[in-house]
Amino acid sequence: MLEAQGLNVLYGDYQILWDVSFRAPAGEVIAILGPNGSGKSTLMNTLSGLLRSRTGAISFRGARIDGLPPHKIVGQGLAHVLERRRLFPYLTVSENLLLGAYHPSAKARRQETLDDVEALFPRLRERRAQLAGTLSGGEQQMVAIGRGLMARPALLMIDEPFLGLAPKVVEQIAGVISAINRERGITIVFIEQNVELALRMAHRGYILESGRAILEGPSADLLASAEVKRIFLGH
Repeated sequence: MLEAQGLNVLYGDYQILWDVSFRAPAGEVIAILGPNGSGKSTLMNTLSGLLRSRTGAISFRGARIDGLPPHKIVGQGLAHVLERRRLFPYLTVSENLLLGAYHPSAKARRQETLDDVEALFPRLRERRAQLAGTLSGGEQQMVAIGRGLMARPALLMIDEPFLGLAPKVVEQIAGVISAINRERGITIVFIEQNVELALRMAHRGYILESGRAILEGPSADLLASAEVKRIFLGH
C-alpha cells in the first residue's frame, strides 16, 4: 500500500535519513523502532509530505505521492497523527474531530464517521463540548487518533501514541489501535520506544539507527534478534 525507496532527507546541510527504503503492505501493522535521534519521525514526516526527500520515491496505492502537499496526500487516504497530539486546545473535542474531515470525500460522510469514532472512543462522546486542552493525556491521544480517523484513511500513521501515558491507558490505546486494524481493515504504521510492546502489536517492524534502516522483518524474528538486543539494550 505504501512504499518508499532511496530516501535521503536533510535539515539544511545536516543529513537525517540515508538511503532509507520502507514498505507497508495493505492490512498490516508496521512498527518503526530505533533509538532517540535515529530518524523515525523524520521518516514518517517525509512519508506524509511534511518534509521533502532530496532523492528517492514514495508511492501510495500504486501512485507517486512524493511532491504532493500534505493535504493532497490526506485526500489520497493517508492520514498522520503527529507526535504529542497537536490538538487545538481552545476548541472543543467535537471541533477538533471535525477538523479531520475537511477533504471532500471525508466531509460528505463526516457525521457517519464521527459516530464511528465515538463508538470506538466512548469517552469522547461524553467530552464532546469540553475544551481539548482540559483533557487528560490519554483523552487527548484519543482525540488525536479520532481526528486522524475522521479523514477516513486507508492507512493511518501514528507517531508515538503511548508517549507519557499511564500503563493502563497504554493498554487501552493499544487495544484500540489493534481493533482499528483488525475490524476496520486500516493499515497502521506507528512509532514506539517500547520495543517489546511495539513488536507484539505489529506484524512487521523496521529498525532505524543513525538515519539508516538497518533491520526489517516479521515481528517475531526481530524480537528474537541479537542485533535488536544490541541496539536497544547495549549487548
